[in-house]
Amino acid sequence: MYLSRSIPLFFLLFSLLLHVAICDDPLYHFCFSQENYTGAYNNPYRGNLNDLLLLLSAKVPPTGFGLGSIGQGRNRVNGLALCGGDVSSTKCKTWITDAGKETRERCPDKKGAIIWYDNCMVKYSSTKFFGDIDNQNKFYMYNAQSVDNPTSFNTKVKALLSS
Repeated sequence: MYLSRSIPLFFLLFSLLLHVAICDDPLYHFCFSQENYTGAYNNPYRGNLNDLLLLLSAKVPPTGFGLGSIGQGRNRVNGLALCGGDVSSTKCKTWITDAGKETRERCPDKKGAIIWYDNCMVKYSSTKFFGDIDNQNKFYMYNAQSVDNPTSFNTKVKALLSS
């Protein structure tokens, strides 16, 4: 009797631990909008943001890239998401979904945010940004390790960047 009650609890704990092991911490994030939407649960912007993140989690995985807009006027949300080229569709969907949740937790009620992971990125804003270069929301990662053969490395980098 005791064992039959413990099995569902075991599976619940196992699934939670598995989820934590699969999801990495974000590399960086910005809450770049000074504009807030009200915290009301039925706020139109909040609903549009939820719908947009759901749309992106479905739209992005097949190709690794997607963008979309939902809503009108001040409640319009524009979003973009991408996954690395070597990421499976299943993992991409999971990461985009998790990135959307994490961004909303880290930037509550902000109308603009961006978050980077090793294998994905999600950005949303009330301002249309499609086709614009974003020079404001960026961060740098450095690799302090030395290259074994700098001459060969530099030759290959030059060839790659010249293509």
